[in-house]
Amino acid sequence: MKSDPASLSMFLAVARHRSFRRAADELGCTPSAISHGLRALEERLQIRLLNRTTRSVALTEAGQRLHDRIEPAFRDISDALDDLNIYRDQPVGSLRLNAAHLATQMVLLPLALRFMQQHPQVTLEIIADNALVDMVSEGFDAGVRFGEVIAQDMIAVPIGPRQRSAVVAAPEFLARHFTPSAPEELRTLPCLQLRFASGRLYDWEFERGGIEFQVAVQGSLILGDQGHILQAALAGMGVAYLFEMQVEQHLAEGRLVRVLDDWCPYYPGFHLYYPSRRQMPSTLRAFVDFVRGERTVSA
Repeated sequence: MKSDPASLSMFLAVARHRSFRRAADELGCTPSAISHGLRALEERLQIRLLNRTTRSVALTEAGQRLHDRIEPAFRDISDALDDLNIYRDQPVGSLRLNAAHLATQMVLLPLALRFMQQHPQVTLEIIADNALVDMVSEGFDAGVRFGEVIAQDMIAVPIGPRQRSAVVAAPEFLARHFTPSAPEELRTLPCLQLRFASGRLYDWEFERGGIEFQVAVQGSLILGDQGHILQAALAGMGVAYLFEMQVEQHLAEGRLVRVLDDWCPYYPGFHLYYPSRRQMPSTLRAFVDFVRGERTVSA
């Protein structure tokens, strides 16, 4: 029984994304073409591979078994084709990265723009998403997050400098309230709270004299993005816990004032991370080499 590689590629894309639309985006076709191709595949095999509803797509038991058997083979084919890049002066192909919004703004996008200037034949896609995702199942080559949240089975490469926190507020806000002299005093001030994608509120972290502790601040404005917290701080809505790199220009121009400077710790910074693979795509290899080269220059 013959099944053409195109329909099997469609099947793997749908299995990877659990979505006809996203599979179609990856393959550069329409969702209806995906649906037609998979329906024809199921008719040839006389076996249902997917359970479809209006809201979700899931593999049947037979579909999961087919996926597990053919996915390694298709990956080997992709790796073999990618190996041909060694005969080119420049890597050719796509690179998909997933990063938190803050990481994208602060370190990834500036690096990516310089990388693209050196590698014009690479198609680079960056998806900014604060939620941690399964990179393999979502079809990403690599991600960028803080080092402490990266799973231990991933390969991690530092990207960008160490980051230091900064507690800031607008001058008019401090004039209406007071300037705190110790982190505990934040509990009596309106603070701009951050809620992670997991639903947890962030407790502000401090360190002094080798002693680390956290403060559960209070405030009537809760946001899920540090860029939005910066905007609210500039508007005088409360005290904000951000990073030096985010606020240095606003501090220099007097739009924000820094407080509790002696209590603000350093963090290891962002890391580029990717799964350990027998064969690394040439586009990812080129980007990793570029990141390491940038760190050597800036060191």
